Amino acid sequence: MGLGADALHGGSRHRSPARTPATAQPRFVTGFARVAHRAELNAIVTERFAASDSTKVRSALDEIGIANAGLNDVEGFLAHHSVPAARGRWRDMPIPRGPQVPALLPPTDLAGLVPRKDAVPAVGEHTEPTLTELGYGPAEIEALRAEGAL
Repeated sequence: MGLGADALHGGSRHRSPARTPATAQPRFVTGFARVAHRAELNAIVTERFAASDSTKVRSALDEIGIANAGLNDVEGFLAHHSVPAARGRWRDMPIPRGPQVPALLPPTDLAGLVPRKDAVPAVGEHTEPTLTELGYGPAEIEALRAEGAL
């Protein structure tokens, strides 16, 4: 489980399910102090949360406005309601000498722009145009090929 940085000492600190007399001590009051005493704090929070399952802990954190998230494996990520499939984030993409494969759109959306999802290039497909753009001439490119560099 991931917790927001102020899970123990934010505006809702007095109601936090992670809050214990131990976590109220000065060595845990600031972010720097919590980092300096991370192992000890992790042990306290782990012990406190061990008495409940993650669903109950996350529900309690949600109720008081503390950012948190469960940790999913790949299958759990792909099945999650807010992730790619539910939001139409998958596109089929052609690959060289192969089938189309599912690929994710970029994570950001720019209003009015449709993201490009061109075919995956074949190995070396863009080598010559790129080298030309970098100032290599035909003879230099051919020399690189002869040397086995391309």
